[in-house]
Amino acid sequence: MQILLVEDDLSLADGLQQALKQEGITVNHVARGQEALHVVKSFPPDIMILDLGLPDMDGIEVVSNLRKEKITLPILILTARNSVEDKVSGLDVGADDYLAKPFEMPELLARIRVLERRISTTKASNNIEVGVVSLDPKAMQVMVNNQDITLSKSEYMLLKALLQNAGRILTRDNLESQLYSWGEEVSSNTLEVHIHHLRKKVGSDFIKTVRGVGYTVNKT
Repeated sequence: MQILLVEDDLSLADGLQQALKQEGITVNHVARGQEALHVVKSFPPDIMILDLGLPDMDGIEVVSNLRKEKITLPILILTARNSVEDKVSGLDVGADDYLAKPFEMPELLARIRVLERRISTTKASNNIEVGVVSLDPKAMQVMVNNQDITLSKSEYMLLKALLQNAGRILTRDNLESQLYSWGEEVSSNTLEVHIHHLRKKVGSDFIKTVRGVGYTVNKT
């Protein structure tokens, strides 16, 4: 699971990133609302954790802009504003949950799990099928020619991204963002190694290399 953390308190953001990584969650961080809007459109996360008091725009405006563009990713507002009016405003504009600062980490993790289950329920019947490959997001199961195959977590995340964007070219940055938080050290050939292993399992011609750009799979 990938979370986009939108928080301008850098010490809090760093602490949250470290705590969430320990739970096996990939976390990317931005400190401004406009950055958040750009990232969601370019590298869609699974969940957004959003502060309201951002330096360039209010978090309520961030939520409103995303919902107006029919972007439905779950949004958890995390803010020091804890009045009933603030909570109602955030939820009314389209946020999914609201947690006031200060908070306990177990509660934040519980809220994230609720949103994750909601995602799984929504996608439960939305199997992704491209050619001979079928991916079940709920069961995290992949089949090739109706035969189960076993993938590592990294292979699964890469294949899922490629299938969801069938017909589009995904750059190295696009794909590496599925595996790592920004700023993490990534070996120069790590992505190629994962793609090589995937090709052995789904077919050597299924994943196409677009030289100098990235990778893609055909829609059919």
